Order: sequence, then C-alpha cells, then structure tokens
Amino acid sequence: MAYQLYRNTTLGNSLQESLDELIQSQQITPQLALQVLLQFDKAINSALAQRVRNRVNFRGALNTYRFCDNVWTFVLNDVEFREVTELIKVEKVKIVACDGKSKCFPNFFESKTTLRTLES
Repeated sequence: MAYQLYRNTTLGNSLQESLDELIQSQQITPQLALQVLLQFDKAINSALAQRVRNRVNFRGALNTYRFCDNVWTFVLNDVEFREVTELIKVEKVKIVACDGKSKCFPNFFESKTTLRTLES
C-alpha cells in the first residue's frame, strides 16, 4: 500500500471530485473509485520516487517537531529555500517526512518528503 497524502494535491483533489461525480451519476461504483484512488497512490509515489531529481536546500527556525508511527513532522518559521539560482522565503512551513523504503506504509502519508507552506 502506498502513502495517500498526494490525494490532497490539486491533481488528487481533481481526481476525487471527478470520481465523486461519476459515482453520483452511477457511471462507476464506489469500489471502482477506490481502486482508481489506490492506483493513483501507487503511480504518484512511484513517479516521484523515480523521476524527480531536483534538490532544494532550506534553512529556518525549528518551531515544533514530532515522530509518530515512523513519520517525522516538522514546523519551521522564517524559512529560506535555495535552489541553484533561486531563493524563496516563507514565514512558516510544515514538513512531513516518511520512510520511502519501508515495507509498512501508513495509509495517510506519502513516500517522500512533502513541503507545504502554512497560512497564518
């Protein structure tokens, strides 16, 4: 089973909305929609693990951290992200990091680190 956090992305939300419409119009069953979502989870995790090679460095002040169910969660303040030629500054960021090599995947997180800015 793959992590499911990517369902909260624009692509994942659009897929879920489309599947909901198909269920409401009785064009597909809820079971088929679930199978599609599970395939999406596997495909997005695999694609990101195999195709994304960019690296970003970041620095910020650690606000809070937590390690639960083999998942690290960090909240940082005043964060600077640096790519080769680009610098981005944000006020607050939440980072969720999961073991992408683990054989035991929780149902609610992804297999790579996810960065999401938090709105105040």
